[in-house]
Amino acid sequence: MKKLIVPKKYDHKKLNKFLKDNILNLTDNLFYKTLRKKDIKINGKRVSENVTIFEKDEILVYIPDDLLEIPLNIIYEDKNILLINKPANIEVTGEQSLLTVIHKKFTNCGFLPMPCHRLDRNTCGLILFAKNQVALDILLAKFKNHEVEKHYLALVYGVPSTQCKTMGAYLFKDRQKSLVYISDVPKKGYRKIITSYTLLEKYSNHTSLLDVEIETGKTHQIRAHLAHIGLPIVGDGKYGINRVNKEMKANFQKLMSYRLKFKFKSDAGILNYLNEKEFQLKKTSFPL
Repeated sequence: MKKLIVPKKYDHKKLNKFLKDNILNLTDNLFYKTLRKKDIKINGKRVSENVTIFEKDEILVYIPDDLLEIPLNIIYEDKNILLINKPANIEVTGEQSLLTVIHKKFTNCGFLPMPCHRLDRNTCGLILFAKNQVALDILLAKFKNHEVEKHYLALVYGVPSTQCKTMGAYLFKDRQKSLVYISDVPKKGYRKIITSYTLLEKYSNHTSLLDVEIETGKTHQIRAHLAHIGLPIVGDGKYGINRVNKEMKANFQKLMSYRLKFKFKSDAGILNYLNEKEFQLKKTSFPL
């Protein structure tokens, strides 16, 4: 049984939205099955419909833990690193996160694996964890020095006019609104970003598939930068086009971290064996 109190941000929101955001691995099917069984209580009363909830409501959800378990899709593992294919709709860190699942699996190890970089909640794909402190320190430095190539697949609305392009701009992070803003010219509080893309495919519904590489890894950089140049990611609720998202029935952004390549420019100590090593997910695994 899980007990949740509704915070202000979910006031007047639907029950399913709140529960899916706050219960790890809760699918639509499992949510509605639980509703039908009247295994959800709001303020002590059982409900059988996807009702509107309000701030400070107390919600009890009776779902066996084994139904909410997330299987770890491990792409590669050795004594130093762990490479996971992260599903969408799960945070990397925090409560009810991918890190929670990983720590549960590795609870008896001397060092709990830690992430070396980040992905947005609704961005799926490859994310790297270190399995010891030495590897973590090395990899954090390598990511900071741009010695690990990160490539993403992005399904965007629109077709770029050029096959390949490297774009510079400036990004401002509004922490209160949880949004970022892009400017083509320097401004106070804005930080330099560099985003590159290559056009891979064009589709008949005015969408296209891009390979995107970021030299700078700022919050929401890919999503906001592509939207800024008129190529919003399909399914993106913050920077995309709501009409398009609804028409395409896209509930989360079509963005996947699909390729990592180690390109060390200096000594990597115990991780030197990874230099020039590349990991890539098949494009067919991208949720078009």
